[in-house]
Amino acid sequence: MSTYLFAKDLISPSVASELPKGYTLRPLQKSDHAEFLSVLTILTKVGDISFETWSARYDWMAARNDEYFVIVIENDLGKVVAVGSLIIEKKLLLSPLVLQVSLHSHTRALSNGDEVDSIRNCAAVGHIEDIAVAADQQGKKLGLRIIQALDAIAQQVGCYKSILDCSEKNQGFYEKCGFKLAGVQMAHYYEGK
Repeated sequence: MSTYLFAKDLISPSVASELPKGYTLRPLQKSDHAEFLSVLTILTKVGDISFETWSARYDWMAARNDEYFVIVIENDLGKVVAVGSLIIEKKLLLSPLVLQVSLHSHTRALSNGDEVDSIRNCAAVGHIEDIAVAADQQGKKLGLRIIQALDAIAQQVGCYKSILDCSEKNQGFYEKCGFKLAGVQMAHYYEGK
C-alpha cells in the first residue's frame, strides 16, 4: 500500500461520515495513478501520463505536503470514483478581513466570538481545482463531499478563503456548496503547453 500525499487526519470525519455506506474519503496515494486519471477524463482530455511521469509529479507534490492536498473517494469496491485538489497559495498580503479589522482597531471581536489580530499577515488562499466524479457515480453527492472536505482542509491549514473557477453550467452546483460569484476568470494559454 502506498503512503498518503498528506496527513490523513486532515480529512474531516464529519464529511467522511456523510458518504454512502462503504465509501471512503482519503488523501491521494501514488498507486491511484490509473484510476485517478480515469476519473479526470470527465473534465478534460488527460493524455498518456506514464507511471514514471506520475510518480515524479507525485513525489514533487509530496515534498510540498503543506501546499498540495489531493483527495479521492473510493467506492465500496475500493475503486477511485471522485477526486479533487486544493493548492495553497501563500500571499505577501494581509487577508482582507485582517486589513479591515486593523483599520478600525488593532483587535476586534467577530460575530462568532473569534478574534482576529492585526499582527497576522501573509495570509493563505486555497485554490480548489479538478473536481471530478465518475459518470456512473454522479447523483450521490460525492462532488459536494469533495468540496466540503477540501474546504475543511483549507480552514485547518489557515486559509482565509478558498476560491475556484468553474464553467457557467456548474455555477449553481458550487453555489449550493457555499461559494458565491466573486469575479471573472481570465486565462492566457501558451502555445504547445
